[in-house]
Amino acid sequence: MLKSPSHRAYGMILDSGDGLRGPLLFFAVMALSPKATPHDIPADITAHAFVKPEGTRLQLLIRVPMKAMRDIDFPETKQGYLDVERLGPLLPDAAKVWVADAVAMYEDGRRLPSPRLLRTQVSLASDRSFATFEEALRHLGEPMPANGSNLVWNQVLFDMDFEYAIVSDRSQIAIRPGLERLGARVVTVLRFLPPGGAVRAYEFTGDPGVVVLDPRWHQAAGRFIELGFRHILEGTDHLLFLLCMVIPFRRFRPLLVVVTAFTVAHSVTLIASAANLAPDALWFPPLIETLIAASIVYMALDNIIGGSTTHRRWIIAFGFGLIHGFGFSFVLRNSLQFAGSHLLTSLLSFNLGVELGQVLVLVMLIPMLDLLFRYVVAERMGTIILSALVLHTAWHWMTERGERLLQYRFEISWLIVLIAAAALTGTIAFFARRESAEHRKA
Repeated sequence: MLKSPSHRAYGMILDSGDGLRGPLLFFAVMALSPKATPHDIPADITAHAFVKPEGTRLQLLIRVPMKAMRDIDFPETKQGYLDVERLGPLLPDAAKVWVADAVAMYEDGRRLPSPRLLRTQVSLASDRSFATFEEALRHLGEPMPANGSNLVWNQVLFDMDFEYAIVSDRSQIAIRPGLERLGARVVTVLRFLPPGGAVRAYEFTGDPGVVVLDPRWHQAAGRFIELGFRHILEGTDHLLFLLCMVIPFRRFRPLLVVVTAFTVAHSVTLIASAANLAPDALWFPPLIETLIAASIVYMALDNIIGGSTTHRRWIIAFGFGLIHGFGFSFVLRNSLQFAGSHLLTSLLSFNLGVELGQVLVLVMLIPMLDLLFRYVVAERMGTIILSALVLHTAWHWMTERGERLLQYRFEISWLIVLIAAAALTGTIAFFARRESAEHRKA
């Protein structure tokens, strides 16, 4: 078998007979060689796959760049091109080691045995046959390119057709792609073709774990409850907003009403975003991120000046919850692919997870603040100090995000809508504060 240029140079160096000069020349050739060695890890790899259950068989078509097969010495012609005829016998082993052994397919929770490799193919990087399952299957059945095609090993694609034995095409199918070792960053674009159903598209980065391709409603609900719960605990801006709501009022029952109003509000805008009712312009995400920071600034200032009371703060929480809902939608944008046909159930489950996370934060924050204000610092002074620290952080967020926002050009129609929404929120806050003042006088 012919070796790559670096391997041929290595062989000549070892045969040079010079114990000292040989290793030095070897490292020099390796450093200057323009071609990647078999151990180089590609930076970005995109894999394409189709999963189709039919009867008692499941077909998995996969396409990956040939350069991802790092431990193969690609045979070459004398002109330096890929020797496809000599490469053919190596492809089954490459398919098994790099793909079949890595991908795990499941039927009703049971991992399927190793698949049978039906055929392989080598394709040009410009080939578009993996646009549909039918085209990909037809292309896999064509003869391999001839050596006269002048293919270069790191500019071709490797196509594989695997077959798994299953009990029924109505079973629940799941997959763990397992292709993350093909490159430093691996994106898997997968399309699932259930019998009699619409094609479902997925896109995974790295290792997504086991993914149920056609989830039941309770599976989708469980996944999104967990996602919402984790997001509220990991989202610093949402936690600071929640902290500002808790600092001056530390009674669990009234705060639960405030937090629930916040959840109901962000549920409205989250569902609206999922229904494509929100702007899709590039400036919209930075605008929402800026407004989220501004909402924290407002709440911190309100705590410092001693503004609203609990029986009207829920109105303010509802107004700002509408803004935070758009922020949640950005997080869910890549996760809704796991909802299957249960979009509304998944959205409501995500909000339930957020609500549960907020309740957990309340349960932890209220006694901690009580202890702080009882034994460390006076309540009013502690409220001002904590709110000022939050204000400092949120102010920097708001100015930094605002600078990024100003780099975009706004569409006038949507800008008018957002200004009207901001005016409405401000009006609600004004009347809430006014009624709170009248309530204190009474």
